[in-house]
Amino acid sequence: MESVMDINFIFKIAAVGILVSVINQVLKHSGRDEQAFLVSLAGLLLVLLWIVPYIYDLFETIKKLFHSDWV
Repeated sequence: MESVMDINFIFKIAAVGILVSVINQVLKHSGRDEQAFLVSLAGLLLVLLWIVPYIYDLFETIKKLFHSDWV
């Protein structure tokens, strides 16, 4: 079940990327470069906030791995 959740997570990230790029292009072609930048920044922050728990789990796993070797 874990791999299915990971695949859905990757699809969510891809969907955000596609949506942000389309909105970015529409805003740039209409002359709203500042709003296009803010949309890109918001999409990046959203994806980073989604990824933070996975990065935390990765570092905890690495910490446990090295801690068990030293004891």
